[in-house]
Amino acid sequence: MNTDTTTHRVWRVGADIDTDALAPGAYMKFGIDEIARHCLQRVRPDFAGQVQPGDVLVAGPNFGIGSSREQAAAALVRLGVAAVIAPSFNGLYFRNAFNVGLLLLTCSQAETLVEGEGITFDPVAGRIQRPGGTPAELHCEIVPGFLLDMVQAGGLLNLLKQRQTS
Repeated sequence: MNTDTTTHRVWRVGADIDTDALAPGAYMKFGIDEIARHCLQRVRPDFAGQVQPGDVLVAGPNFGIGSSREQAAAALVRLGVAAVIAPSFNGLYFRNAFNVGLLLLTCSQAETLVEGEGITFDPVAGRIQRPGGTPAELHCEIVPGFLLDMVQAGGLLNLLKQRQTS
């Protein structure tokens, strides 16, 4: 995964977003399409209906706390979210996200990003560019190559299938 020159629109949520907000328990008996339609409805009722493929979700600390439900990351993938940017992530959520092909960028300055602004990012170099924003560049943790491979493949299972046929 090289430098991404696509501009991504920022959606903001606060700190401590739990997996029940991302994949509400009332919809867990349904498939991922239905779960995704209700993603973040408690904190951002407009999100699932208006997010566009390639948009990014920016959060405060402790994103993905709560249960270990994989659907909490899969719902964002289904909605086309390009990445989640936050100062910190729950460990189980972090692993589940990469397993389903969702890019997470750990950035201590994530909360300086503004709702609706356009950004680009380079997970290999660990930087987020924000034309017109202050600061113009944010630094994030570099994402290891094996995790980027999972994102590029669309998740761990897809990566393993690719490697098996190669």
